[in-house]
Amino acid sequence: MPEWIFAISLMFGSVLVLLMLGVPVVFSFLAVNIVGALIFLGGDMGLTQMVRSMRSTAGQYSLVPIPLFVLMGEIMLQTGMAQKSIDAIDRLISKVPGRLSIVAVLGGTVFSSLSGSTLANAAVLGRTLFPQMKDRGYSSSISIGPILAVGGIAMLIPPSGLGVLLGSLARISINDLLIAAIVPGVLMAVLFLGYIVLRCLIDPEIAPRYDGPVLTLSERILPIFTHVVPLLGVFVVVVGSMFMGIATPTESAALGVLATLVAAAAYRVLSIKAMILSVSETLKFSAMILLIICTSGTFSQILAFSGATQEMSSIVTSADVSSTMLVILMLAILIFLGCFMDQVSMMMLTLPIFMPIVITVGVDPIWFGVLMLIALEISLTTPPFGLLLFLMQSVADRPLAMKTIYWAVTPFLLLEFAVLGLILFQPGTVSWLPDLIR
Repeated sequence: MPEWIFAISLMFGSVLVLLMLGVPVVFSFLAVNIVGALIFLGGDMGLTQMVRSMRSTAGQYSLVPIPLFVLMGEIMLQTGMAQKSIDAIDRLISKVPGRLSIVAVLGGTVFSSLSGSTLANAAVLGRTLFPQMKDRGYSSSISIGPILAVGGIAMLIPPSGLGVLLGSLARISINDLLIAAIVPGVLMAVLFLGYIVLRCLIDPEIAPRYDGPVLTLSERILPIFTHVVPLLGVFVVVVGSMFMGIATPTESAALGVLATLVAAAAYRVLSIKAMILSVSETLKFSAMILLIICTSGTFSQILAFSGATQEMSSIVTSADVSSTMLVILMLAILIFLGCFMDQVSMMMLTLPIFMPIVITVGVDPIWFGVLMLIALEISLTTPPFGLLLFLMQSVADRPLAMKTIYWAVTPFLLLEFAVLGLILFQPGTVSWLPDLIR
C-alpha cells in the first residue's frame, strides 16, 4: 500500500473512530497527530516538530479577532442589551402576522451582526421567544423553525467567529470572506421573513394573533432608536472600518469591543459581574478554538509530508471533471458530514484536502469559502445530529421530540439550499461587494 493511502486511512479513520466514541474534538486530533508525527515525521524528531508547529500556529496575529468577536457577543448577552433590542423589535411589528416568528428572524439577524456566535444566537432566541410562542398557541413549524434557521445566520454576517476561523485555516483573506458573506446572510433572512408572512397569511391558525397593550406610534418606534439603532452602530464600526480599508479584521474587532463597552456604559448596564462572566466565557471558548487551530495545522502538515495532499490533488485535477462538479462534490461531502459532526471538526478534516484542490483547479477561494460557510450553516440544522437541533431541545422550557424539531426546520433548510444553489451558479452574487470596495 502506498504511504499516502496509508496516511489518509490512518489519520482520517482514527479521527472518525475517536469522535464516534465521544472523545472531544481537540483530544481526538491531538492523539492522531501524535501517532502521525511518530510514523510520518520521524519519531522523536516528529514530536519536536509538532510542538514547534503548534507554537507557531498559536502565535498567528490573524487569530486575534476570534476572541474579540466572542467577547463582543458575550458583553451583549450578559448585560441584557441583546434582549432589549429583541423586545424593541417586538414592539415595532406588533400588528404583523406571525409577529413573534418575525421577531425571531429580525432579532436573530441583528444579534448575529453583534455577536458572531451561532450557539449564542440560537440559545438567546430559544430561551426568550420560544416559551412566548408556545404560550400563545404558535405551531411548532412556525416557532422552532425560525429560531433554528436564523441561528445559523451568525456564521455568515460579520462578525463571524467561524468565518475568521475558516479564513485562518484556509489561508484566505478574512476581510474579503467576511464582506462577501454579508449578501447571502441578508438574502436568507429576507427569504425566511417572506416564508413566515406567507404561511401565516395562508393559515392564520399556526400563529394566532394576540392583543397586547395598546401602544402609540411613538411607543412602538422610540425603542428602536433607543435600543437597536445605537447597537447597530457597533456593527457599523466593525464592518465599516473594514469596508473603508482603515482597519484590519483584528483592529476592527478591537474597535467593536470598545464600541460595545461604550454602549454598555451608556445604557448603565456595565457591571463587574457582567464583565467577569463575559471574560470567563470568552476565555473558555478561545482556549478551545486555539487548541483546535493548533492541532489542525499539524494535521495538515502530516498529510502534506506523507504526500497525501499532493496525490489527492493530482488525482482530482487529472480526472475529466469540471471545476463546478468538483465544488458540488465537496459541498455534498460537507453536508453529509454535517449530519454527524460539528462544524469545526468538518473544517479540520476537509480543508487540508479541499483547499489545494480549489487552488489547483483555479476556483476563486473567496467564493468557495462563502459556499463552505453556507454548507456549514446548513449542517448546523441537518438531521439527525445537527448541533442546533440538540441545542434547541436543551434550551426549550418544555419537552420537545426530535421528530418535531426535524419537521419544523425542513422548510427553512430548503430555503438555505436555494441560496446555496444561487451562489453556486451565480458567483457574482458574493463577489460584487468585495470587488466594489476594492
